[in-house]
Amino acid sequence: MCRAYAADLVVFDDELTPSQQANLEKIVDRDVKVIDRTALILDIFALHATTKEGRLQVRLAQNEYLYPRLRGMWAHLASNRMGGGVGSRFGEGESQLEVDRRMVRKRISSIKRELARLDEIRSVQREGRYKSGTFKIALAGYTNAGKSSLINRLTNADVLSYDKLFATLDPTTRKLRLPEGREVTVTDTIGFIRKLPTTLVESFKSTLDEINGADLILHVVDGSSEELAYQMETVEEVLHQIGAERIERLTVFNKKDLLESSDAVRRLSETHPDAVLVSAETGEGIEELIERIAKVAASRDDLLTVVIPYMRGDLVAIAHKRCHIISEAHEEDGTHIMLYAPPDCAHMFAEFAS
Repeated sequence: MCRAYAADLVVFDDELTPSQQANLEKIVDRDVKVIDRTALILDIFALHATTKEGRLQVRLAQNEYLYPRLRGMWAHLASNRMGGGVGSRFGEGESQLEVDRRMVRKRISSIKRELARLDEIRSVQREGRYKSGTFKIALAGYTNAGKSSLINRLTNADVLSYDKLFATLDPTTRKLRLPEGREVTVTDTIGFIRKLPTTLVESFKSTLDEINGADLILHVVDGSSEELAYQMETVEEVLHQIGAERIERLTVFNKKDLLESSDAVRRLSETHPDAVLVSAETGEGIEELIERIAKVAASRDDLLTVVIPYMRGDLVAIAHKRCHIISEAHEEDGTHIMLYAPPDCAHMFAEFAS
């Protein structure tokens, strides 16, 4: 087949073991390169990584993928020995393969240290959001489902969005103000894909942790895709793989504008009655989505009626910033407020409940 099509690259849609790859390279002509699914995905990731963390994550996955494959790559040098003299730092002799393996190991250790440092910074930022009591939303979905376009539409952000695979590798968090005034955060994450390589899941652990820390996951689906059901199943598998299967979920069918007929829209509505159909491109359905988000966020709140003394103006400020105020009146004994308070700050108002 390689000769018939004059191919110079063969891609296997499965992960090859190092020995399989080496054997296949022996079978085909020397000028034909053999790679597997993981190598192809890593190459695409490398093209799209823009931030320091993203580049480090890709480099770590590449080196971990490369390490067990060094034998096949350096087989022609395996008999070459380096530094075989007495007193040499290589001892009796060290093959090129051993030298390269040590270099790759050092590189992996160095990248992991740097990623751990960056993860500490991200963890502090994440913890700040958790302590603030802000309702947290994470977008998850198959690659190219339109997550970045959706966050741009929801929050008027400027997140990079292209019609291509894995355009977004780094998590991006933006604020969204709901109609009742409450602020929530929306985080765009890396797109999923079937048979996601294990090395990528490990390398992008800090990115995927953004999903685990969410109060609500918006499962964004390309409603116009012919493989819609398969892609949804893949996302569910990855969410289970990273331990996020218990987090509340809302399915969002995007790209409504690309559906060919009203029949297709009706079928989606009938088969997934709890889902929301939107178009991030035109804005259709976005208001309904925001209403659904507000409903989920409010469902966790406690309804309280409190009388806050005037000397506790700080609590009034917290009420305005983090709660949904139903009514407010200034009386002689203090500020009378009826509000919906999130669970993490409801206790602040307990002693002033009336």
